[in-house]
Amino acid sequence: MIRGVTNIEGTGPAPLETAPAPLEMRPPRVGLSLFWRTFFLLSLLLIGSIVAWLQTFRALEFEPRAVQTAQQIASLVNLSRAALRYSDPITRVSLIKTLAEQEGVRILPSKPTDVYVVFDASSLDERIADELLSRLGPGTTLAAAVNNEAGFWVGFKIDADSYWLLMDRNRFTKVGGRTWLIWLVTAAGLSLAGAAVIARLINRPLKQLSFAASRVRDGDFDASRLDEKAVTSEIREVNIGFNRMAQQLAKIEQDRAVMLAGISHDLRTPLARLRLETEMSVADSEAREHMAADIDQLDAIIDKFLDYARPDHAELKPVNLREVIDACVYAVQDHGDMRINVDVPRGLSVLADDVELARVVSNLLENARRYGKTPETGVAVVDIAAKQRNEWVLLKVRDHGMGVAPEALPNLVKPFFRGDAARTAATGAGLGLAIVDKTVQRMGGIFALANTTSGGLAAHIKLQKPKAAGAPAPHPEADEHPESVA
Repeated sequence: MIRGVTNIEGTGPAPLETAPAPLEMRPPRVGLSLFWRTFFLLSLLLIGSIVAWLQTFRALEFEPRAVQTAQQIASLVNLSRAALRYSDPITRVSLIKTLAEQEGVRILPSKPTDVYVVFDASSLDERIADELLSRLGPGTTLAAAVNNEAGFWVGFKIDADSYWLLMDRNRFTKVGGRTWLIWLVTAAGLSLAGAAVIARLINRPLKQLSFAASRVRDGDFDASRLDEKAVTSEIREVNIGFNRMAQQLAKIEQDRAVMLAGISHDLRTPLARLRLETEMSVADSEAREHMAADIDQLDAIIDKFLDYARPDHAELKPVNLREVIDACVYAVQDHGDMRINVDVPRGLSVLADDVELARVVSNLLENARRYGKTPETGVAVVDIAAKQRNEWVLLKVRDHGMGVAPEALPNLVKPFFRGDAARTAATGAGLGLAIVDKTVQRMGGIFALANTTSGGLAAHIKLQKPKAAGAPAPHPEADEHPESVA
């Protein structure tokens, strides 16, 4: 019989001492999408090409420019020197004045007291200085400032006299580093934008294929159709092949449902006749009861096959978990070999299909009744507990039987698998836990089994909590297994 469905001191569910077995052991891996990997590789290629091109351009542009600048300065100095050398003193004054007014070139006599600053080392200025010294000969002085006046100063001699020639330095200044930096940043920005567009175009068909594959996995064949008129021939062939595969899978799914429905109809009719003939023809009451039990077992196995073959589609909505559990407990309250303790808050809700959730709880209760009886008493003591944690609701259904071998735990959710003799003494189709696992997954949850140190098997279910409007849905893939319910 069933004892209290409330949390009674001393009869409440015992905590789970060991963590549930992980669903699957996976090595850690870096979460890098195909889009970002493609974008990163294209970016490296483009930035490397820009830098290499920039260095090549600078190498090819600096040398000719330095030589040309040195030739212009040397020609100006030589012309000025020649003009001054062959002019009389009066004409020399007029010439110097004309050069200053029309060409912006000043010629000043050099004094022993002049203080000048030699050019700083830079790639273009150093190259110009070397070229000028080679063209103007020894005795030439290049200065960045004379007597605190900045400019491009060239010191030369005419016979025994020394002169300074001053020019505007901007006439021969190379393109500054800031200009190159602005150009490089602009080119890199445009290249990265182009890389992002290219990566998106490349990855869009793969993203669509990934989405379609996930819809096929969830059984939604209609939403998995891909564009068969894609421009790229390879993508078009892949899309056509995927659509044909999805169509074949949909047809296979439909044929399976029709076949199982036909099997159910065809088998239940002779089973009903067998039951009627058993009741009317078998005189031995004990044999009649055994035959009726066998017929009931066959009928239950047919139901299990139909449940397992049910389409992978569930309409999720907020469901009161306590009401569903109370309904399932009420359905088995007449079994004298069960005692159920329930510790579930009455206001706790989950995002599920109420019919599917009831089927999950009923299968777990039936599994515990068949295989989880306490050896000393022959009664299946089942504890049901649930609590809310963040965006999830954790549900635990635990028996106090003998448990199963640790190596058999991962196989219990496989169709038609049966564990050791202690848990498979009763007859069945071997689909109960497989149905539970499949149903929980299509409701967006996680299901796992674990032995407890105090004895018995615990089933852990992790279901989504109804979310507020606009809130993102939690991802069950973020956790490898449900957490235990204390």
